[in-house]
Amino acid sequence: MSDYLDQVKDAIRAEITKNGLKIESRGKNSFALTKEGADFMIVRDSDEQVEISYKGQRYQYDKYYTKPQHLAQVITNVMNAALGINKQAEGK
Repeated sequence: MSDYLDQVKDAIRAEITKNGLKIESRGKNSFALTKEGADFMIVRDSDEQVEISYKGQRYQYDKYYTKPQHLAQVITNVMNAALGINKQAEGK
């Protein structure tokens, strides 16, 4: 696994397990977030870019401009929105 993806996985690990998802390795440069055995999101490292596949759409991020912690925040935001989790409601 690339160092970039390792950093992303480390940053999202707590949120992933809290929301009932799992991180599954999908080869040398990719991993999938799964829920109940079904793919929720796939993240691939392709040299200069990182690609996220989600709901049949592909989103590409340039690794030069997108730090691992920023991509982790994007993944967390999408996951929370899709699962109906509101951060402000949790704090109340």
